[in-house]
Amino acid sequence: MKRSLIALAALAVVGAASAQVNGFAAGTGSSVTVFGVVDAAVAFGNGDTANVTKLTNSGYNSSRLGFRGVEELGGGLKARFWLEAGVNNDDGSGAGTNNTNQALPAFNPANGANAAINARNQGLTFNRSSWVALNGGFGEVRLGRDYTPQFWSLTVYDPFGTNGVGTTQTLNSSAGGQVTVRSSNSVAWISPSMSGFVVWGQMYFGENLSNAASQAGDGAAIRVQYDNGPLSAAVAYAKTTTGAGTDVQTTNIGASYDMKVAQLIAHWNQDKNTGAADQTGYLVGALIPAGPGTVRLAYSSSDNSTAKTNKFALGYVYDFSKRTALYGTFATLTNSGGAAQALNGATTPANGSSTGFDLGIRHAF
Repeated sequence: MKRSLIALAALAVVGAASAQVNGFAAGTGSSVTVFGVVDAAVAFGNGDTANVTKLTNSGYNSSRLGFRGVEELGGGLKARFWLEAGVNNDDGSGAGTNNTNQALPAFNPANGANAAINARNQGLTFNRSSWVALNGGFGEVRLGRDYTPQFWSLTVYDPFGTNGVGTTQTLNSSAGGQVTVRSSNSVAWISPSMSGFVVWGQMYFGENLSNAASQAGDGAAIRVQYDNGPLSAAVAYAKTTTGAGTDVQTTNIGASYDMKVAQLIAHWNQDKNTGAADQTGYLVGALIPAGPGTVRLAYSSSDNSTAKTNKFALGYVYDFSKRTALYGTFATLTNSGGAAQALNGATTPANGSSTGFDLGIRHAF
């Protein structure tokens, strides 16, 4: 069964919600919905130094438990909320969060979160989304923790939806800092569609005192998306303060074109950190309907003018139903210029190579 790229990316990020500019759709009437995804996979990683086999989660869609609601206020005005918690269903723990957009342990692409200290020992946190909004003819004003505009093009224009071993190397090598995927303390405006164009602007705060040495964690981002028939395209830019006199600027563009027999996908991303080499990467890929499922393939690359990592990924999703799917993904990467990245937790020396495989099942509710 053919699945559009936008619908695939929306499911990968927000479960059963229908697709809009960033995967969220307002409900009708006044209601509260419980939703979620439970995704588990046997994952294997092979590296030139060490291999690993493990049971993991979120190989196809990110596991989560969420609550969303809408109230009709009259005159086309609605109040909405969204609370969504990441779940590590392989061991039952919750996913970590970041309360001020500032330094924490490294970003984990497996669950799309900036890790918290002792993240695997904590309870459930609404690390994925935690916001309240007012929606009307002016668009939507949203306050709380949410995805960043600069991240959205990476996940929407990635055949693997930035999940599992096939995740685009532009995200795995990202130098975008603590707001690579989500920002806390954010205020956003999402415009209504204007002849296919939608604008998404966001500000976020590190919540530092005004006399602090730096305003680390403060930032702003904007994204413009255009959708017209088989064509979807977007451009995004963000600037985040990382310290006294330092910042990171992220720019990306992405597009897809649905040819019916296949959907072609591409994106380009650049992170510019003060005093460091630019991190630049790209992806080209496709979604191909095949029988009761979809073939996914992508080639992605990222480098900082010295260290470079290239990845090829191939996968297939077999849809038992709209809610349940079986999937398998194979990926291989090579490093050069001193890079030493590996897949699924394996390790490899500088300039080494790595392969990885996911085999899992996803159930959405």
